[in-house]
Amino acid sequence: MYIDTSSILQTFAGSLIATTLQYGWTPTSSAADFEGYGEVADCSLSGFVPSFPSNQTQLVVPSNIEPQFIGLTFGVQNYTCSSNNNYTNVGAVAELIDVSCYVHAPWFATIQDQLLPAWDELSQTVSIQQAIDFVHFLNPPANLAQHYFVTNPITGQGLSPKWDFTSSGKFQGNPDAFVVGKVNGTLASPDDPTTDITWLEVLRVEGEIADEVFRYDTVGGQPPSSCTYGKDSDISVNYVAKYVFYGGSLN
Repeated sequence: MYIDTSSILQTFAGSLIATTLQYGWTPTSSAADFEGYGEVADCSLSGFVPSFPSNQTQLVVPSNIEPQFIGLTFGVQNYTCSSNNNYTNVGAVAELIDVSCYVHAPWFATIQDQLLPAWDELSQTVSIQQAIDFVHFLNPPANLAQHYFVTNPITGQGLSPKWDFTSSGKFQGNPDAFVVGKVNGTLASPDDPTTDITWLEVLRVEGEIADEVFRYDTVGGQPPSSCTYGKDSDISVNYVAKYVFYGGSLN
């Protein structure tokens, strides 16, 4: 069955609820109902450069390696209330949708702004894991990867970000199709740093899918400015971003 990938992706970004209803999915549906829909697109990103503020120096796009994948991401940033009465990040869980074929589309630059309200609405009744289970088997929008945190593989303490490409598509089952990284550069969101999480440059520590990862075009994800230690529960804050992956040996 042929489906217009561009229109479905825009529908998904405009309204996650409309898309899920279109495919007949509900929180009680079995993900197996959609098995077989999902693969990484093979569109070239040669020459693509993410749009960073011209006056910043914290995020340095490599000149000697090409971008390989770009994912439009929706998910949650997780926080716990510290003894200093502020929220501390304790990881994230997110789904990456492959948008490598759409970087020149007229809506690409602002699609994250459309996606967050849709995700906010859907997340009132659907968890991030249920949403991941749904998108995992749709093509399009093609599942690219899942993002979550793991124990730091170098020190054995603390958490490190991981992007996992092993669940579907051409990298399914490939044990090296991931990247665990360490932050190398940060840039406060140029749009609204009080509500939008930081932009990042991340360098590979383990895995073969990429040598560098950039997070940019972030929308949402910031916690409230304060909390009461011992009283306020852990929270998850919805966010949307783009992640672009450079280099790697599995492309």
